[in-house]
Amino acid sequence: MKKIFILPILLCSCTATQITQAVTEANKILETPQPLTTAEVSDGLKQALINGISKGSDLTSQVDGYFKNAEIKIPFPPDVKKVEDRLRQIGLGSEVDKFVMTLNRGAEDAAKDAKPIFIDAIKSMSIEDAWGILKGQNDAATQYLKKTTTTQLKTKFSPVIQNSLDKVSATKYYSDLVNTYNKIPLVDKVNPDLNSYATDLAIHGLFTMIAKEEKNIRQDPVARTTDLLKKVFGSK
Repeated sequence: MKKIFILPILLCSCTATQITQAVTEANKILETPQPLTTAEVSDGLKQALINGISKGSDLTSQVDGYFKNAEIKIPFPPDVKKVEDRLRQIGLGSEVDKFVMTLNRGAEDAAKDAKPIFIDAIKSMSIEDAWGILKGQNDAATQYLKKTTTTQLKTKFSPVIQNSLDKVSATKYYSDLVNTYNKIPLVDKVNPDLNSYATDLAIHGLFTMIAKEEKNIRQDPVARTTDLLKKVFGSK
């Protein structure tokens, strides 16, 4: 009980100036930023990635989110470019264009379901080199996510893409185009995997959007919308 009375006694023996100085020093100590912990850096990086996929999913799931974004638009499969060229030569260019549009519509439809899949992957990430990623390139966290979760994401996202492609008739358009091409005399028959192609490109587009948001958070203080983001990325 005696200890409780020590501080008031000490304060009573001090002048007003000394008390003011003591309070000022105490406030300085309280206001001094505490060093970042590895856990804070890891959580901050995850938060930045979650922000990125949230914004990316919202943007890409809109109509023309893929189709009219030159950075992530999904083109006719390039490994069968000869199919596109030949079909255009025989007057089916409009059908090719319609297919490309529905292919992107499929990615846009799937993007809204991508958010929980990506967020689960981000939350379960074990960021082994949090400090190295924090001090790395503007897309270091995105690249780490890409390296550690792509296989898992493809497995989970592939059926989502397939469902979306079927919903917007992209699969039907593609089958019709391929069948038409395969009926042309003397051509090598083709049957590429549309789902795998669309899944890869849709995921690539989402990673592109995540990387843009990560860069924004790293470079623009206004984009750091939480105290943790401000602390982690403001310390660089």
